[in-house]
Amino acid sequence: MPPAELVTGDDGVTRCAWGSTDPEYRRYHDEEWGTPQYDPVRLFEKVCLEGFQAGLSWITILRRRPAFRDVFHGFDVQRVAAMTEADVERLLGDARIIRHRGKIEAAIQNARATLALDVPLDELLWSFAPPARASSPASYAEVPATTPESTAMSKDLRKRGFRFVGPTTMYALMQAAGMVDDHLAGCFRATSTADRLATPVRGFV
Repeated sequence: MPPAELVTGDDGVTRCAWGSTDPEYRRYHDEEWGTPQYDPVRLFEKVCLEGFQAGLSWITILRRRPAFRDVFHGFDVQRVAAMTEADVERLLGDARIIRHRGKIEAAIQNARATLALDVPLDELLWSFAPPARASSPASYAEVPATTPESTAMSKDLRKRGFRFVGPTTMYALMQAAGMVDDHLAGCFRATSTADRLATPVRGFV
């Protein structure tokens, strides 16, 4: 039999199955994923961390997020943009994070590209948010890996100098930042678009 796509946990709550496999995943699923995020610092963080996630599982990144926040100065764009080759070499020796030169250098370049934007990062990213679905997806088979909007976001960001921002990575960003809501029908987090947009995450999570 195929694996269950919804799971009712020991707390009596029904959620997307991926959100029931690990305590940190459960917290992330219940409190963050799919909730609109407009804070530019947190959005910059998501751009960077989704890039670090490429080729890895998200739980690998999530467990290391405190360390990423430490080494990248809380994802303060000005401070990350000022990082140097010496910082890159130092981070390549830090076992707390993903030690991938290209991804570390991409985070620094993405900070510099953010500073060069002619519009605020939050406005730019949210300009690609697609129209809301009429209903929540019934299964994972209805959740795409890329969309025309994530492809357009990727193309625009690349043109502006961002790295590790492919269409699949940008769709994951859209999911994480609540630009789309891919909680499955039956999950307690699956809500109407009006309700979802009325309760954005604006602060530090």
